[in-house]
Amino acid sequence: MGKLRGFMEHGRRAAPERDPRVRIGDFREFVGTLPVVAVREQAARCMECGVPFCHHGCPLGNLIPDWNDLVYRDRWHEAIDQLHRTNNFPEFTGRLCPAPCEAACVLEINEGDAVSIKQVELSIVNRAWEEGWIAPQPPCVRTGRSVAVIGSGPAGLACAQQLARAGESVTVFERDEAAGGLVRFGVPEFKIEKRLVERRVAQLEAEGVEFRLGVDVGRDVDPAELRERFDAVVLATGARVPRDLPVPGRELDGVHFAMDYLYDRARSLAGAAGTISAAGRHVVVIGGGDTGADCVGHAHREGAASVTQIELLGEPPASRPDDVTPWPLWPMKLRTSYALAEGGDRDFAISTTRLSGANGRVERIHWQRNSGVPPFELVAGTEESRPAELVLLAMGFLGPEPEVLDRLGVERDQRGNAAARDYLTTADGVFAAGDARRGQSLVVWAISEGRRCAEAVRRRLDGASTADEGARTSTFVSIATTAPPG
Repeated sequence: MGKLRGFMEHGRRAAPERDPRVRIGDFREFVGTLPVVAVREQAARCMECGVPFCHHGCPLGNLIPDWNDLVYRDRWHEAIDQLHRTNNFPEFTGRLCPAPCEAACVLEINEGDAVSIKQVELSIVNRAWEEGWIAPQPPCVRTGRSVAVIGSGPAGLACAQQLARAGESVTVFERDEAAGGLVRFGVPEFKIEKRLVERRVAQLEAEGVEFRLGVDVGRDVDPAELRERFDAVVLATGARVPRDLPVPGRELDGVHFAMDYLYDRARSLAGAAGTISAAGRHVVVIGGGDTGADCVGHAHREGAASVTQIELLGEPPASRPDDVTPWPLWPMKLRTSYALAEGGDRDFAISTTRLSGANGRVERIHWQRNSGVPPFELVAGTEESRPAELVLLAMGFLGPEPEVLDRLGVERDQRGNAAARDYLTTADGVFAAGDARRGQSLVVWAISEGRRCAEAVRRRLDGASTADEGARTSTFVSIATTAPPG
């Protein structure tokens, strides 16, 4: 694939980014794409390694060597066809996925030298939209069957699109005022512009998907009613129950879950009145993951007085620890987020002990250093306090909200997620996909889950036997995922 020995001629080039000093002054996307010539050079680095570990590292099974080769040969239209065979929304993954494919690239054996797969992917889909190659694909024939999808995040959207293209009548129920789930409201505008999400939603609508926005299943609609009205129900509600911080002072004003802050900011940018602001305040973000980084990035853009991000775990090693996560596994190593490159402080092995304030509002955070590993024993004599006028809890998620699952009779696994072997839950005709089934995860996993759940729904509705599952799945994929001809 690509150019013979291209990886020896061309070095890796990362995606261009706007200067951090400039980009914190607006909410526009800060990551760009390389020029076409440079993208083709990066694609040429794909080294025909025999076993495409990148392909196996990707939860979607993206045909990465194939579209790298097509880009190198300047066959962009064929490249988007290949990309869409496995990925409904490559502009989402090209912006938001941490790229486990690159971690599994054979060139990554020399750490930091992987093919710039995300750059190639994003360049393909950007050009396809610009050239008008992406168009709605309504089915030729309808099956007469109906499916309700609860939740419009990437898993719900992917599942709905696959089913609609295969001829099923799909209705998506979304409690928020716009579709897209966390990609629409939880991920900041400066990482993915919301017009891109709305563009895909419009494509789904043109393919026959009906969206019921602002409809909260369990409050506005009885879940049991959906089970009676539709031939199948898909739970794609996400895993939105946040992990709380049980310390004195948690009840003070100014202490919020990170996702509440991010949703508030997204709505504020869309014209609504915001209620949580970092402007002029000392901000502390508790949690070192992507959600925490997005809070840091928003706080910078609001003009926070200071921003500090703290993490319970100890500081990871600077490079891949081969004894813990050898190639091609995702390396557990130190990473500095885009947000911290824009400013702010970070510290590891910190245990918050209490929050304090006056007049019912938080003013300071008190912490102590810990051992950095479970059970995170406190280190004597390391007590410290800092100003904290806005404290954002970004410590992960515990699982899906239980109300709808309980009312549908869906059992949960040991982690609190919907128990759904092969995507079918314990409630007849009810399926689960995405974070609701596997717990909080990556956008690439959500899309993969949605696609596979759609296959499971189709098999169930078709009454397919085990013997002919393979043939039916093959037919379904060819109908539902191939991009249209030019």
